[in-house]
Amino acid sequence: MLPTLEAAELPADAIEVGRIADAWGIKGWFKVLPHSAEPEALFSSKRWLLQPPGAAGSQAFKLAIREAKEHSDVIVASSEDVPDRNAAEALRGARVFVPRSSFPTAGDDEYYWVDLIGLAVVNREGVALGSVRELLASGPQTTLVLDATEDGKPVERMVPFVSAFVDKVDLAGRLITVDWQPDY
Repeated sequence: MLPTLEAAELPADAIEVGRIADAWGIKGWFKVLPHSAEPEALFSSKRWLLQPPGAAGSQAFKLAIREAKEHSDVIVASSEDVPDRNAAEALRGARVFVPRSSFPTAGDDEYYWVDLIGLAVVNREGVALGSVRELLASGPQTTLVLDATEDGKPVERMVPFVSAFVDKVDLAGRLITVDWQPDY
């Protein structure tokens, strides 16, 4: 990693939002492969936290972002701390984190996937269906992947995350209510 970057600890709310792929041009710009199709967090935060490839734990480095913009299927960014191509190449493979607190505010009936992970899911009758392990983008809709236990055995359920089946998302109460039955 660059010796000119200031060391930092990843905050408790740090979310990995991308990875630096390579240098871009000769003036210190670099390419970032975002983990999201809509990488607003990369644009809204002016300070990223980088973790070198293979690093473990919460050790990271601060990177002040001068500019970040879309370019084809990647994001390109620049920083005062990265003056040339050689410095940008030294960032290759670094994981990019942004504090969740610096994400833009979601609109009405919009949710960041990271906020849904771990939420309990119950149906209208109050039957527990499991907790959200992950979300899958499956063409025109997103699907909640739930982990549950039935008769002491692990069970995976999938529920389309669309208004026809999702009645309510209560982030504060950590609960999603759905129109779905356990045997679907």
